[in-house]
Amino acid sequence: MLTDTRLRHLKPKDKIYKVNDRDGLYVAVTPAGTVSFRYNYSVNGRQETVTFGRYGVGGITLAEARERLNEAKKMVAGGRSPAREKARDKARIKDAETFGAWAEKWLRGYQMAESTGSRSTAFQRFAEAPYARIAPAVKTRRNAFQNLAEGSAL
Repeated sequence: MLTDTRLRHLKPKDKIYKVNDRDGLYVAVTPAGTVSFRYNYSVNGRQETVTFGRYGVGGITLAEARERLNEAKKMVAGGRSPAREKARDKARIKDAETFGAWAEKWLRGYQMAESTGSRSTAFQRFAEAPYARIAPAVKTRRNAFQNLAEGSAL
C-alpha cells in the first residue's frame, strides 16, 4: 500500500514502472520522474486505463486519487468507461462558449421591457462596459454570466 512518504521517494528508472496501491490503483513512474495515478479496468470485455492525475505540486494527493478511484469503480459497475467520460468532459469544456460569445447571444435573444429602450442600446451599453474588455481574456463560462444576469437588471 502506498503512503505519501513512499510516493515522495520514488525515483525514475530507465523505463516506466508501476507501484501498486490497493483496489487496482497504481502509480506509474516515468523516466522523467513524473508520478501519475492510474487504474486499469475492463468494460464490455475491453481493457482500458484511466489516469487520474499527477502526484506532487500542482497535482493531486493520494487521498484524492483514492476518491477518484471509488468514482471510477462506480462508473465501471454501471457499465460506463471512466476514461471515455473524462475525454467527453474535456471536449465539453473545450467546446464551451466563452463569456463574451455567450453574452452576445443571450443579449440578442433577451426580451427587454419597453422602458429599457431598444435591444441595440442595451447591447451597446454591455459592449462598452468595463467588464466587456476583460471578458474574452477571462473566458468565464456561461453559468457565471447567467447568474449575474439573473441577479441584476441590465
